Amino acid sequence: MTNATAVVMEKRGVSSGPRPLPDRSSPVPLWAQVHGDLVARIEDGEFSDDFPGELELAAQYEVSRNTVRETMRHLRSDGVIVASRGRRPRVASATEIRQPLGALYSLFASVEASGQEQRSVVRVLEVRTDPDPADRLGLAVEDQLFYLERLRLADGEPLALDRIWMAADLARPLLHADFSHAAFYDLLAERTGTRLTGGREQIRAVVPDDRERALLRLDRTLAALSIDRLGFCRDRPVEWRRTLVRGDRFSAVAEFSATAGYRIDVADPFASDNR
Repeated sequence: MTNATAVVMEKRGVSSGPRPLPDRSSPVPLWAQVHGDLVARIEDGEFSDDFPGELELAAQYEVSRNTVRETMRHLRSDGVIVASRGRRPRVASATEIRQPLGALYSLFASVEASGQEQRSVVRVLEVRTDPDPADRLGLAVEDQLFYLERLRLADGEPLALDRIWMAADLARPLLHADFSHAAFYDLLAERTGTRLTGGREQIRAVVPDDRERALLRLDRTLAALSIDRLGFCRDRPVEWRRTLVRGDRFSAVAEFSATAGYRIDVADPFASDNR
């Protein structure tokens, strides 16, 4: 390692001390060895201020940039680091939103519980007609719908693109609500007296379109999750929601035991609603 590289690493908050170099005689790929050491360093809190760039890592581990890029690709896909075009990577452990499966949750509450500030940019708030959401809600295709589209931010960084449809006669009192820093379900209960009691949800990996990628600041290497929710108040479907979430900032967690497990359905749970 050169003195110049050591100075740069020290400024970046990276230890300039000697690192264990990858064993080139090992059957374990070089990228995997670098990956394992970086994960250990992240767990030790070494990169709390900043994460090194490709050149710094290549010099530190004495490997090629291609090896470092493969390491970084796996760190991103594992949700260990967050990286987007034009921005330095950062450790993702403090920014990931973890959500239990099988629970009626508010993304607002989940973000706030993680210690981050939740804010929304309202893109559309109007009454419209839309045949597919109307059908899912058991309404006539010509019935008017309340529609809300928000870009959800966590600590100022894009997290999700959220779209909600409800019957206009139910949700009309929400048309003048301020959704910039508010939980939708709290406002729904406060202004309409309606509280969700359950529903069905499908989480799947999707390829965002160019507009969605731009809004969420997703580069081509990052995945996205689509969360489709049909929310019920007792036996009545009242909410159809489609949320596109950055895959590197959100995870769904399922608990299981030896006596009680969880079911994985390969088929689309909304298949009966698709007409």
